[in-house]
Amino acid sequence: MTDMLVPLYRLPEPPALAAGLIIRPAIPPAAIPPEAYHVTDFVTRHFHAGWASECQVGLAAQPCKVLIALQDGELAGFACFDVTARGFFGPTGVAPSFERRGIGTQLLLRALMRLRDAGFAYGIIGAAGPVKFYHKTCGAIPIPDSDPGPYAGMLS
Repeated sequence: MTDMLVPLYRLPEPPALAAGLIIRPAIPPAAIPPEAYHVTDFVTRHFHAGWASECQVGLAAQPCKVLIALQDGELAGFACFDVTARGFFGPTGVAPSFERRGIGTQLLLRALMRLRDAGFAYGIIGAAGPVKFYHKTCGAIPIPDSDPGPYAGMLS
């Protein structure tokens, strides 16, 4: 899958949060936050163990580089940023039972805003899956010849 480039200086504001939805960093009081297990277990169950490894890096960062979405107190989704490589967005995911509620849009835009606020002019969505969604939501464009990008030679 190709990587995509996002002009962070043109990000739209995220829509208002739906009732009962909270987007926030995982709690990071020490080297490993107390919510780390919950987040990595969620990611492993719903997505991929490799993504859980990337989450561990973001969870241990100071400040934390993993946003989580809570819908009425239940973990609904996550987004990593500045973890796989500097300025990268992802991995990210929303549990199937919470899809089509705008949670992915919230996580994407809020994580990209964190990259922008950290001084990046552009963000990179690594191995972008839903290309049309990323283009529509944040103006991302495919980067030519970027497959497999930094993932070349990765253990599987």
